[in-house]
Amino acid sequence: MIKPKDPNEYNRALKALQKRLHKKHLGYQEIFAIIDEIAKGEFDPILTTYFAASGYVNKLNRQEIYYLTKALVETGRKLSFPYVVADKHSIGGVPGTRATLIVIPLLVSLGIRMVSTPSRAITSPSGTADDMELLAKVEFKLKEIPLLLEKAGGCIVWGGHLDIAPVDTKMIEVEKVLLDESMDKVLVSIMAKKVASGVNHVVIEIPVGREMKVTRRPDAQKLGRDFVWLGKQFGVKVRPVIIPTYQPAGGGIGPYLETREALRVLQRKYNYSRDLETRALHLADQLLDLILKNKNEAARLEKEFSFINGKTPRVKFLKEQLDNGQAWEAMKRIIIAQDGRPKDSEEFTPQVPRLEIKASKDGAISQVLIKNINKLSRLLGTPADKQAGIYLHKKLGENVKKGEVLFEFFSSDTMKLKEAKLSLETLPIYKIK
Repeated sequence: MIKPKDPNEYNRALKALQKRLHKKHLGYQEIFAIIDEIAKGEFDPILTTYFAASGYVNKLNRQEIYYLTKALVETGRKLSFPYVVADKHSIGGVPGTRATLIVIPLLVSLGIRMVSTPSRAITSPSGTADDMELLAKVEFKLKEIPLLLEKAGGCIVWGGHLDIAPVDTKMIEVEKVLLDESMDKVLVSIMAKKVASGVNHVVIEIPVGREMKVTRRPDAQKLGRDFVWLGKQFGVKVRPVIIPTYQPAGGGIGPYLETREALRVLQRKYNYSRDLETRALHLADQLLDLILKNKNEAARLEKEFSFINGKTPRVKFLKEQLDNGQAWEAMKRIIIAQDGRPKDSEEFTPQVPRLEIKASKDGAISQVLIKNINKLSRLLGTPADKQAGIYLHKKLGENVKKGEVLFEFFSSDTMKLKEAKLSLETLPIYKIK
C-alpha cells in the first residue's frame, strides 16, 4: 500500500468509507475525502474497490448523489463555455446501436457546438469511444477540446483520458471486472463528465425493456427525473428520452460492425439501417428542441434554417441534412480534426474468420435476447478484437425458414468461433416460434 502524505486526510477518508460500509449516509466533506484520496493515488486499490462496490448494497440518497458528482468534478480538470455546448449520451446496454456517431455530426452540421465524451465498453461488446477510435484519435487533453471545437465544431473523444472526473475512470475499471453497473453510479458518472467537459445541454437516452439495464418504464421515468434534478444543481439542461428497446437498432455488433452501421447511415448507403437512422433522428430532434429553449441559439438558427418557423418539420429537416451529405461532411471535419482519415463504410467489413448460423426450423422471431448477444460478443473477443462480433440478419417479428442464415459470428480466433457456436445451446440469440 502506498504511504499517504497526510495521515490525517487518509484517516478521514478511511473512516468515511467505514461509515458507508455500515450503511450510514455521508456528508460532502466525507465523500470528498474519499474521492480526493483516490484521485491522489493514496487510497489502497482494495479500498477503492470497496467504495465502488458499496453502491450495490447501500444506495445513495439524492444529496449524496449530488455530493459524489461534485467531488468527482472538483478533483479533476474542468471546462466552461459561455455559449451552448451540447451532447447526447446513452446509459448503455444496447449493443449495435451506435446513434451517437450520427447525432453528433448531424447537429454539428447546423453549427451547434458538440462535445461528446463517451466511454469505452463496460458491459457491452463495444463503446462509442471504441468505435470512434477506428476513425480517429480519441485520446486528447482537456485543453485541446476548445481547439477541436474551433476546427470542426464538435468532437467525439474518450472521457477517460481527459482527466475529467478521474476517479470515475478508476471506478469504471472495477465495473469492467464485475460486468455490471449500479444505476446511481451510471447517473453520477455521466453527469460528472458532462459538467466537467463544459456541456450545458444534454439528451440522456434511457433504453427500457426486459433485456435492458432498466426493465420497467416507471424506473426509467424516475431515473430521468434524477438526471434532470442533478443537471439543475450544476446549471445543465437535461432532456431524458425513454426509448422502449427490444433489439439492437443496427445489425452489427462489435467495433468494426457498429462503425460500419453508423457510417452507412451517414454516407447514405443503399443498405443502411432504417432503425438506426430513426433512433438517431429522434434523439437529434429531442436535443435540438432542448437547445431551441436557449433564446440566443434559437435566434441564430432561425436566421439560417426554415424548420424554426415551421416551414419544414424538424425531423424531416434533420433527415435532409443526412440526405444532402451535410451530416457526413461534418463528420469528416471531426475525423480530420482528430487526426483521422475519413473512410468508406465498407472498409469496416471484417476480414477475419466467420461462421454462419442457420435456422433449424421455420417460424418467426419472437424475442431477441440482448444479454446473450453481449455475452457471446465478449466470448468472440470484443472489444479488444476490433473485427470480432455478430451480424444479425433478422429482426423481431420477421419470418424465418429452415436453413436460412440468422446471424454470423466473426473472430480472429477460430477456437472462439467454435466456442461461441457451442454456447448457443445455453445462450441463444433468438427465440423462434
